[in-house]
Amino acid sequence: MSRIGKLPIPIPKGVEVKVEASAISVKGPKGTLTTPTHPSVTYEVEDGQVKVTRADESRLARAQHGLRRTLLANSIEGVAKGFSKVLEVNGVGYKVGVKGNKVELAVGFSHPVVMEMPKGIEASAEGSKLTISGADKQLVGEIAARIRRVRPPEPYKGKGIKYADETIRRKAGKSGAK
Repeated sequence: MSRIGKLPIPIPKGVEVKVEASAISVKGPKGTLTTPTHPSVTYEVEDGQVKVTRADESRLARAQHGLRRTLLANSIEGVAKGFSKVLEVNGVGYKVGVKGNKVELAVGFSHPVVMEMPKGIEASAEGSKLTISGADKQLVGEIAARIRRVRPPEPYKGKGIKYADETIRRKAGKSGAK
């Protein structure tokens, strides 16, 4: 039995879960998300919590059990609290700014890199820190990864865009003439 899959998911106040044939819609203060269902997994909403059970003990059903429970739990948490990722821009002359729904990065190229945020994702810049937030955990992580990919951190001086909780393994430079 999946240890993750058998845990019930508590539904916070203000969140509404609707189970349909092909998807589960979760509505809350931060927005509405839909999570796809799988035929080998069943969902029961009762007593302010969602229970996820599998139909049989097949390999596919066991694999989907924990996955579908986690996807639904992330949707419920996303519409209730939301998710965020913090990025740091390190380097001389490197800057980040937010104008409307666009993030503008000045990271050593001849031109500023402008990235448009999709619907449901908000960005805010404070100094050299950029915060990406939204209800969809997967989308927040994807947008943060795309921004980091513009100028990944390099190991010699540590310049580039990195996650706030990421540590860069530094390398020694040239030893110089003796």
